[in-house]
Amino acid sequence: MDMCDSCQYNPQIVDRIKNQLPDDETTLQLAEMFKVFGDNTRIRILWTLFDKELCVYDIADSLKMSQSAISHQLKTLKQARLIKSRRDGKNAFYSIDDDHVKKIIEQMLIHIEEQ
Repeated sequence: MDMCDSCQYNPQIVDRIKNQLPDDETTLQLAEMFKVFGDNTRIRILWTLFDKELCVYDIADSLKMSQSAISHQLKTLKQARLIKSRRDGKNAFYSIDDDHVKKIIEQMLIHIEEQ
């Protein structure tokens, strides 16, 4: 391995970093999760669900989008376990899966607003 002139190799630090790195499967799952967060529509859907449970119609109306487009994104969010659904007769109601989802978005918003 080539080192730059200002670098000093520290085997203890390098070993600690290697031991703390998540395995490939974990980092792959993290990367896939960030891909789900990487869509403007999905972020807007999650935002609408922060504090309330809504049906597809209400989400679509709030975001001025078609129910079909919302349903497609809800499927992706549900597969990623970011939202959950509850059936009431013919209607499905969607909500944030747990508080972690909201916290992730809030933390990223804080980071963006720091700039």
